[in-house]
Amino acid sequence: MRRMALDEKKSSVSVTSTRAARRHRRLAPKFAVCIKNSEYPASLELHKIYRVVSDGEAMRQGDLRVVDESGEDYLYPAAWFVPLGLPSRVRGSLLRRRRA
Repeated sequence: MRRMALDEKKSSVSVTSTRAARRHRRLAPKFAVCIKNSEYPASLELHKIYRVVSDGEAMRQGDLRVVDESGEDYLYPAAWFVPLGLPSRVRGSLLRRRRA
């Protein structure tokens, strides 16, 4: 039996593991904008973008671990922030700015 020409072609499709993609997404820095700071105006600026540190336990409790104005990470209510999806160029710029 002769194979069809389509069967003989090699695929050019590249497959990436979803596990690796999920791991990369988890490790990528996350950011959020502050929408409420009434109890901590010295630590948080309204409408400023903050880096979020992954903390599963804090998230289960309704909190977010955020690097605030002091440069240290602290827990704040998650409702005070809106997560941001940023292009990689913007993320890179924010990370460089924070180190300087």
